[in-house]
Amino acid sequence: MSAVSGLQGRIPGFGTDALVVTSIIILVGLFSIQRFGTSKVGFMFAPALALWFFSLGAIGIYNMFKYDITVLKAINPFYIYLFFKKNSTNGWSALGGCVLCITGAEAMFADLGHFSVPSIQIAFTTVVFPCLLLAYMGQAAYLLKNPHAASRIFYDSVPDGLFWPVFVTATVAAVIASQAMISASFSCVKQAMALGCFPRLKIIHTSKKMMGQIYIPVINYFLMVMCIIVVAVFRSTTQIANAYGIAEVGVMIVSTTLVTLVMLLIWQTNLFLAICFPLIFGTIELIYLSAVLSKLLEGGWLPLAFASFFLCVMYTWNYGSVLKYQSEVRGKISMDLMLELGSSLGTVRVPGIGLLYNELVQGIPSVFGQFLLDLPAIHSTVVFVCIKYVPVPVVPQEERFLFRRVCPKDYHMFRCIARYGYKDIRKEDHHAFEQLLVESLERFLRKEAQDLALEGSLHERDLDSISMTSKDDDNQDLDGIGDLKTPLLQGPRTDETGASTSLRPQLPELPASVMSVDEDPSLEYELSALKEASDSGFTYLLGHGDVRATKNSVFLKKLVVNYFYAFLRRNCRGGAATMRVPHMNIMRVGMTYMV
Repeated sequence: MSAVSGLQGRIPGFGTDALVVTSIIILVGLFSIQRFGTSKVGFMFAPALALWFFSLGAIGIYNMFKYDITVLKAINPFYIYLFFKKNSTNGWSALGGCVLCITGAEAMFADLGHFSVPSIQIAFTTVVFPCLLLAYMGQAAYLLKNPHAASRIFYDSVPDGLFWPVFVTATVAAVIASQAMISASFSCVKQAMALGCFPRLKIIHTSKKMMGQIYIPVINYFLMVMCIIVVAVFRSTTQIANAYGIAEVGVMIVSTTLVTLVMLLIWQTNLFLAICFPLIFGTIELIYLSAVLSKLLEGGWLPLAFASFFLCVMYTWNYGSVLKYQSEVRGKISMDLMLELGSSLGTVRVPGIGLLYNELVQGIPSVFGQFLLDLPAIHSTVVFVCIKYVPVPVVPQEERFLFRRVCPKDYHMFRCIARYGYKDIRKEDHHAFEQLLVESLERFLRKEAQDLALEGSLHERDLDSISMTSKDDDNQDLDGIGDLKTPLLQGPRTDETGASTSLRPQLPELPASVMSVDEDPSLEYELSALKEASDSGFTYLLGHGDVRATKNSVFLKKLVVNYFYAFLRRNCRGGAATMRVPHMNIMRVGMTYMV
């Protein structure tokens, strides 16, 4: 609006309504291009931004030499004292307007996820600050000769022949400044989601090289709608500037506080220096805050209202998520109970592989017990899948899964951690996912048998001082078969063949029927059973958790957990299972967590 307002003095009949409509059209266009990514948008805007700062500095130098070069004396800090001595209360009130001269500095450093630290430092110290300083000095020199132009100082101080080029450049620069704030919003929301302080939203990574370049559609359109409403309701740059001033000073105070904590706890700076930092900078910021708070009823309430809303949403989500996770940890099924149930798990084991999704990386989740209670049978092979996202673009398929055995061998239960990078396709075809999982599980079983055989060999060498050992296939001990106390599947077991292979890493792709007589027969049985279970199909076991406050909870806790947090869970992005799985392959069970 501030950029487009330059047309009000140049085009007859261009009033407030035209200003609002034009600003809204520009806003819609800006938010529409966000999906193309920061790098593409930045590449398109970079020349315009360079031209903008060059024009600011050049026009400032022109005005200083044309009107009053003595304005350079303002660099002397003694004039600060003279200014407040002469204006007293009015000078303090003017600080609220001065805040707007330094806005944008915070936005630059909020974009650290999108740009490197050296690029921001170089740009600010060599381009942004010098050009802005020259621009403000030039406007001050113009005001010394033309004090009546205070309300339209920027466009009035531009030479007549350069108005239209500067107007176009200023409009593009305003769009770029908005772009910086949008990118910073995406980064802040993503970091809050990673810390469990914001509901899960869809994040699109727009760059394979920089993880921080992201696009969040929900936040993008929320910002667009809110900006349009603010422009249409306020219809004035004055009130919006008051709101922006309070927001900026608030960010500065929070930054100063957090940097002080970093100095004390992480950098372990000298206590005296750490205290001097907030005393010096915090005092200056509090003086500016006291000045902008005087505009609270004139638009300054807007950022405080938005901050209060997001604080409630974030606190509610974090509070409910922590209670739910603590309930899951407390409700884990003990290993003693699993051993008492036996390898049949107290039910019937039927052919097939059950993939149970859960966020726990250790222990057996309580939702599995709910499946055992509600279902008349359970799959012959059960895999507890936990999806984790790692800060790399792509995870190679051979490194996708990490397996660990749960319970003894005859239970045929495994823990699987599926790792995805931020550019990996999460909604992959479920057949490809299942095939890769089975191949990885086969490799794990072979590697496990190889490690056990190696440990046994080393143990025998410790007990026997004879270095020469012979291998006799006729005397091969069938250790491991005895561990399989209960047949995994009903019916005849797959015959064991005598084809010879060794435990070489390149053999995971061989079929289970091509086995070695030197190989542990229990491994052959497990591989054949896994193949039979795989041929029988996969079932995705999902828990539908409902979080409720206990009956003896206070009213406020019941209100937050039963209504506000429940509403966020119903409307936010789903949890772990994100593959394209047919509905006929999904089995859900209800689970109520009393917190």
